[in-house]
Order: sequence, then C-alpha cells, then structure tokens
Amino acid sequence: MSKLVAKLKQNDFYNYYQKMWKYIRPYWGRALIALLISVPIGAFDAVIAWALKPYMDVVMIEKSAQTAAYIPLLIIGFTLLQSAFNYIATYLNAWVGEKVSMGLKLDMYKKLLHCSASFFDNHNSGDILMRFSSDVDSSCSGLLSNLKAFTSRLFSSLSLIGVLIYNSWQLAIVAIIVLFGAFYPLTKVKKKIKPLLTQSMFAGSSLMTQYNETFKGNRIIASYNLYRRQVKKFADTQRYCFKLGIKKTQRTGLVSPMMHFVVSLGVAAVIWWGSILIVNHSITPGNFVSFIAALIMLYTPIKGIGSNFNSVQAAIIAMERVFELMERKPEITGKRSAAQLKGIKSDIEYKDVSFAYIEGKPVLDNVSLKIDKGQTIAFVGNSGGGKTTFVNLLPRFYDVSSGSVAIDGVDIRDYDLDSLRAQIAIVFQDNFLFSGTIRDNIMLGKEDATPAELSAAVKNACLDEFISSLDKGLDTQIGEQGALLSGGQKQRIAIARAFIKNAPIVILDEATSALDNKSEAVVQQAVDNLMKDRTVFIIAHRLSTVKNADKIVVINQGRIVEQGTHQSLIADPNSIYNSLYQTQLK
Repeated sequence: MSKLVAKLKQNDFYNYYQKMWKYIRPYWGRALIALLISVPIGAFDAVIAWALKPYMDVVMIEKSAQTAAYIPLLIIGFTLLQSAFNYIATYLNAWVGEKVSMGLKLDMYKKLLHCSASFFDNHNSGDILMRFSSDVDSSCSGLLSNLKAFTSRLFSSLSLIGVLIYNSWQLAIVAIIVLFGAFYPLTKVKKKIKPLLTQSMFAGSSLMTQYNETFKGNRIIASYNLYRRQVKKFADTQRYCFKLGIKKTQRTGLVSPMMHFVVSLGVAAVIWWGSILIVNHSITPGNFVSFIAALIMLYTPIKGIGSNFNSVQAAIIAMERVFELMERKPEITGKRSAAQLKGIKSDIEYKDVSFAYIEGKPVLDNVSLKIDKGQTIAFVGNSGGGKTTFVNLLPRFYDVSSGSVAIDGVDIRDYDLDSLRAQIAIVFQDNFLFSGTIRDNIMLGKEDATPAELSAAVKNACLDEFISSLDKGLDTQIGEQGALLSGGQKQRIAIARAFIKNAPIVILDEATSALDNKSEAVVQQAVDNLMKDRTVFIIAHRLSTVKNADKIVVINQGRIVEQGTHQSLIADPNSIYNSLYQTQLK
C-alpha cells in the first residue's frame, strides 16, 4: 500500500489537485456535487448500449410490440436526465473554477507586490504577465473540467465494460486488451512534449513583451520610424512560435492516428470473433449488437484523446510554473521579532558596505559613510559609479552583500520592513503615476490625510496655481502613467505625495535632471520646501543644485573618493568634484 501511495505522489495529476486543494476547499461542497453528478453522466452511456440487446432479441426477432414502445422511451428518459446532470455539472464547474482562479490570482498578485527589485530587474513584462496571469488561467480553466471529464469517462468506461462482460466475457477480454494497448503511445509522448510546451510559453511571453513595448514606446517608434524594425522583430517571434507549434504537432500528431488504428484492430477482431460466436450460438444477435454499440462508445473518445493530451499537459506545466512562484521565498524579508522604526534619532551609518548585482562584479566596494540626523548629503560622480545603488540600499530595495546599513546604531535588517520604508519618501527622476486623479496620486502618501494636510502638500509642492487652472481641480484625470501631464507637473505631484507622507528621510534621485530650465526652477522650489527639517539624500547630475548640501560625496567605480562641502571641494584644483564642476560650467 505504501508503494502505491508513493507512486501516486509522483503522479502529475495527484500533485496538480493536491496543490490546488487550498483554493478548492472553500467551495468543496459545490465541487463535490459536480463530481458526484459526473458519475451518472458517465454511467448513463451504458443504458443505450444495454437497451439494444432486448431491442434486437425481443423486438427484431420475437416481434414484441410492447418492448418496441418502452425501450425508445427509456432511452429518451435517460438521455434527458443525463443532459440535465451535464448542465448542472458544467455550471458548478464553471462557478467553482472561476472562484478558484480568483483566489489563486489574488495570492499571485500579493506575491508579485512583494517581489524584490532584483526580480523585476531579471524578468520582462511579458514574462510577468504570462506567469502571474495567463498561467493561472491555464491551470484553473482545466482544473474541474478535466476532473469532470475524467470522472464521467471513468464511470462511463466501467459501465460500458460491464455491458461488454454481460454480453460476452470472451469478447470483453479482447476489447480490454486493445483498450490498454491504445494508451501505450501516450506514455512515449509525455517526455518529448513537455520541453516544447515550456518553450512555447516563454515564446508567448516574448509576444506579450512586444505588445507592451509598443504601447509604452509608441512615440519612440513613430519619431524614429521604427515600424519595419518592430514588424520584423514581431514576425521573427511569430516564426519561432510557429516552429515550436509544428515540432509539437510532429511529436504528438501520430498519437491519435496510432490510437485510432489500434482501436480499429480491436473492433475488427471483435466482429470476426463475434460472428463465430453467433454462428456457434454462444451469444445472441442482441448480445452482439449491444456489445458492438458499447465497444464503439468506449473506444470513440479514446481515439481522440491524443488531441486533448497537449492541453492537459499545458495545464499541468502552467500549474507547475504558478506554484514555483508561489513557493519562491522573497529575497527581501523582515524578521519575525523585528523592531518597529519610529523615526531617526541620531544618524544613519554605512559600515564597510559592498554590493553586487552580479556575483564577482561589485558595484559598491567596502564603502563607509555616516550621515547625521537633519543633514543633506549629495552624491555625485560619473554615471554607473554606484550613486543610485548606494541610496537604494537604505529602503532595502536590495540587501548589502557584506557590511551593514544602520539607523540609530541598529542594522536596518533588524527593523520591520514596512516600518523602515514608512520613514522614507522617495522622488525619482521619472516618477510613476497611477491612472486616476491628481488627488488619488497625492493621497497615496497618506490615504487618511486630512483636507488641511492635502492642501499644505499641494501648496508646498508648488501645485496650487496649476490645480486652480483645472476645471476639476484635484479630481482631474491624468491618464495612464500621467500621460496627460508635463514632466514638471508629474514631478510636483510626486513631491506632493512625498510631502503628505511626511517621512523624516527623503531620497531625491535626480529629481530635476530631466526638466527644462523653467520647469526645473519651479520643481527646485518644491524640492527645497520638501528638504526642510529632514535628513536628505540627493543624487545629482547637475552640480549647481547641490551647492548648499551639508556634505557632497563623490562616488566613482563603487568607492567614495572624495567628500566635503562645495566650498572645500571646489577650493582644491585637483579634486574630481572641481573637474566635474568646471566641465559643467563650460
């Protein structure tokens, strides 16, 4: 018995439903009813085959008019009952299947929200859409329908085999041997088809990525006349998908014909032997007709099972991909006994910090820096030197490879992750705005903010004049990703969002570098307002914006090479900062 259980646990279908049970369990009553209804749906198939024996022997041979009347009525009655059960089972399966899909998608979305920055760095948008949405649909769509089909087919097969044995055990032996022989080709195809189905899913994610890139990059495509390039790229991906589809057909296309041929051999053998048994009076003509009808009803779905095999395997692979992500442990997590961070009391300190996105290629190399509460620290240097990486370690978008980052002497990994990030407001160079209104996007900083807090945030972000010029004011729709706003307007909304959050630590990641002079002046005023009475990290490309910083840190090739005030660094003619400053002036 233990060997049987162990073998069952290795079966894909067993694992499939075992993992899904968590999502089926809340609706198990309806799922069970649908499953139980599938039993008579399958068993009723045998009624028609069984009814042909008395019809042939009594009506056709003995000429009984009474039997001729009730047998057709019996068949109609059972068929109507089977149809009603089939409708109920289909409805229940669809209801439970949608509920299961909703539950699984919700958990997958929660998982996506808590994926680390490195996960998004290493996966494109198409792959994420495929794995977090399409794979869920694929795995859930066939969940109960496959189970219903399996259950109804199982009991249909058992009842039809019962009819076969009832009519002639000799012919039944031949039929059952052929039945098992027909399934043999499937065992050879399974291993060959799995890699192709996986590759097909990845190819499908590439197509999704191209649709997404076309949506987001439509202006670049138009301005650079990239139509031919994009069409060629899309066509190449389509050709790759086509080749995979043809390979899949080559490896599975013979399954149905082979099963059809094996089944035909079985039918031919039964007819030959059955004819001999009729001549020898071992069975009646009614037995033979009933047997053939049951045999054909048993074999017909088997002949077409090869065409359904791919979809079943695809559902299992999709489920494996879904639960691979569900069981993946997040790279950035908080400790169970983590302390709550409720502000900054003294300082932030980087101690011998090293970090690498790719092992063996350090972006930061043994850097140390102490920032006192209320200080404004500016990071400058050549592109790719490690400035953004340095500040991204503070909110734990990434964790250090070695060393530590501490607030008030406590390693930030020992703080509760949500409470840590609650103390930090970030304004990026290219801030993401959600579809909705200006009010919606500002209130993300503090969803329970009072009207007074909202008004103060708008004023301090220098948005009040712009808001007053709009017919709907704060309730103006901004389009997807703020498509209806200018760059400066987006930045000021992001600054207002940071204002209303009122975090003691502010990170400004080149917040004004992408703006024209007029927009920069307004945004810079908003930034200056935001920096008051806070500990501020500034990543700056334009050195003119960091003259008033308490400390300027020059980072180059992952190391801190210089630090000091603007005056002290500019006074040294040999300093890297002086060289950068003079270059920008020219």
